[in-house]
Amino acid sequence: MTMKSKLDLSATVRALLLLSVAACGTMTERSMPPAAATSSMPSLGSASGFAVLAASTATCTNSSVVTGDVGVSPGTAITGFNPPCTLTGAIHAGDDAAAVAHKDLGIAYGNVAAVVCETNLTGQDLGGQTLAPGAYCFDTTAGLTGDLTLDSGGDENAVWIFQIGTAITTGTAASVVMTGGGHPGNVFWNVGSSATIATGTAFQGNILAYASITIVSGSSLVGRALALTGAVTMDNNAVSLTE
Repeated sequence: MTMKSKLDLSATVRALLLLSVAACGTMTERSMPPAAATSSMPSLGSASGFAVLAASTATCTNSSVVTGDVGVSPGTAITGFNPPCTLTGAIHAGDDAAAVAHKDLGIAYGNVAAVVCETNLTGQDLGGQTLAPGAYCFDTTAGLTGDLTLDSGGDENAVWIFQIGTAITTGTAASVVMTGGGHPGNVFWNVGSSATIATGTAFQGNILAYASITIVSGSSLVGRALALTGAVTMDNNAVSLTE
């Protein structure tokens, strides 16, 4: 093949490649998978410093232990601490800190709700399942009977988002188990109405409930109980703020 033939062939190949790119987009764009809906962790803003944050009231009975701040806004009613409940943190009853945190909670609630659902679990019990990081949704209610395992696969920055249309209720002695190096602070439960954590449940993650959160006697929460328009009620529980 002469040098001129080689040059003509190269020009032809380049022309074909340019036509292909023009029709289909760049090769880099076509080879890259779409970004996951949960590629970044939602921000709670100043609400992140609260283990418990309610809109109307925060009520604690029967020697619960709360690690982190407790706040209420726009209400002011916080009852049951020191004693009988023990608080490691500060109380913010309708003060400026609670007001700013409540505003940030509203923003966070909307942002988490807007994440694109990747897997619809409507009609399925969360108990007995092992779920990789991602965004999961329920059209109406969600239930947890038994153990739910959240496996990060070795990614300590893995994020789970659960979008629940109405309410979530756990069964007695249910649990959320973190494996693979994941963190409870990277789990978000966006609840359209209320959350009820039943007796003996070991729950993990940030509960962002539009209405109320009830943590029943003998259960625990590693994460945050954040109620946008209603109350948080605790009864002989351990609630621990987590990063």
